[in-house]
Parts: sequence; C-alpha cells; structure tokens
Amino acid sequence: MDELTDERVVPGTSLRATAVSVGTSFLGNPPGPDGSPAAAADALARALLAGPFAVIDTSNNYAEGRSETVLGTAVRRDGLPADKAIVTKVDADPESGALDRDRVWRSFEESVERLGLPYLPVLHLHDPYTIEVADALAPGGAVQGLTELRDQGLVGAVGIAAGPVSLMRAYAVSGAFDVLLTHNRYTLVDRRAEELIDLAADRGIGVFNAAPFGGGILAGSGDTYAYRTAGPDLLAWLERARELCRRWELPLHAVALRHSLRHPGIASTIVGVGRPERLDQLRELQATPIPESFWPELAALGTPPSTLED
Repeated sequence: MDELTDERVVPGTSLRATAVSVGTSFLGNPPGPDGSPAAAADALARALLAGPFAVIDTSNNYAEGRSETVLGTAVRRDGLPADKAIVTKVDADPESGALDRDRVWRSFEESVERLGLPYLPVLHLHDPYTIEVADALAPGGAVQGLTELRDQGLVGAVGIAAGPVSLMRAYAVSGAFDVLLTHNRYTLVDRRAEELIDLAADRGIGVFNAAPFGGGILAGSGDTYAYRTAGPDLLAWLERARELCRRWELPLHAVALRHSLRHPGIASTIVGVGRPERLDQLRELQATPIPESFWPELAALGTPPSTLED
C-alpha cells in the first residue's frame, strides 16, 4: 500500500478512508460557561467536514458527549459530505461502568441522536476495561449488542478499540470483529502492536492506528508518552532520534507520522486535531519526503525503551 495514496477501502468493511484519519477527542473541550460546547468547537467541526481527510473518529464519551454533539450540529446544518464518514464508539455507562448488550444499544442510540446519523459505517467497542473478555463475548454481553446492530443494518462493521495488546488480541481472535483500533502501541518508541497488526492481516481485519505521536511527545509537546511521564532512558533515545533527524534535516514528527503510514497492515492512521489550522499542517506533514535510506539509520539507534508494559 502506498502510504500517500488517499483512497483505500478498510479491510473488513466497506468504508473508504484516506491514509490519515482525524480524531476528535479534543472537540468540545473545554465547554462553554453553561456546559455546552464553546463556539470554537463549531469552527473545528466545520473544518473537519471540509478538510482533506475522509474519516472523522469520535466516541460516545469524548468530552462527555460534546464531541458528537458538535459534529451532529455541523452535519445537520451543512450536511455530511459524500466523501466523509463519521466513525464512533460505544462506551461503558459513565456511572455504573456497565458495558453489556443493553448498554451497547443505549450508547449507540445516544450517539446517533447526537450525530443525527441513523447509520454508522463502523462502530467500535471502546476501552472495555470494566468487563472481562469472556463477559463481553457471552450471551447478553457487549458483543451480542454490536452483532445485533450490524445484523440489523444499523452499522456496517464492528470494531474493538483499546490499548493493551493482550486485550486486543483476545478480542481479535474471537472472530467477532471486522476492524480494530490500536493506540500508542505502534509508534517510533513502541512497536509492540506489530504482532497484533500481523494477526489482523491474516484474519482480514482492518486496522486503524491511533496516536502516532504518543500523546504529543513525538510532536515536541510535553514529556509524557501514552499519558505517562517519559523516563530518562526514553528521553535519551528521543534525543538521539532528534539528532539523527537534524542531520537529515527532517522533522521528528514527520518521521513519527510516516512510521505509521508506511506499514502495509495499517489502513489508516488517526491523528487527534484540536484546531482548524492543524488540518493543513497535518497534510503538509504527511507529504514531507523521507528518504528510504533514513530508516536503517533510525533502526541502528536500537529498540526504544517504551513506558508501557502491554
């Protein structure tokens, strides 16, 4: 797969995606004084719908539902462009932590009401950390709810979206999912999701790879990786990587993005966007030429010491 080709069908689905998708966990935060989405959120939603990236990724619990609300307001006013798709996720009940068949249906109904979209091309089971895999797969569990939604034609494909690789593997091998979304486990400083991506390819499961900048540290923002403070070994490795990039006159964040884009098993890479101007910057970053001869020198830096354990 050419990582700069802008059109591809995500395996396991009928969804057409660009190499880069945009995430909206920032959309709707911070809220306005009355708790509703602030005016700036609407400008970002309009930019996302008009931008160059085909898939807009959100979730039932992003910004306490405001992410979906802002997108839905923009869709009702301006329409959903023919070349765009909105993908969302079902989440556990925010009070009880319940994530069974009934909660999946309620989460779906909350999302489509906010979005104003009766059909979703992909619906993910999101961060199912309040339940065991066996419970999710059992009768009356979350997977039954997802399967019912797909069988009734309300969603096109169902996915699993979470972090820990062992958890993702357990769901992927169940045979219940068409697509998966991994985050922070396939970046310049953490490659542990490679086996998961290979497993998905063998089973015809599509892969979204989210957070190629590890929450910001690979884009020059902060000193945390995947929500955890980076240790001295990781910071030292990053400094060596930055020095290598300086010698090649390459931005580290362009290298971080291309690292994900060049993997043939990744259908689309999800990058969170918090301001409208980031869309043009992201497109420029995607187009940054990186010589193939750069990658062996990066590999020679050795295995980076990730802050994660799974």
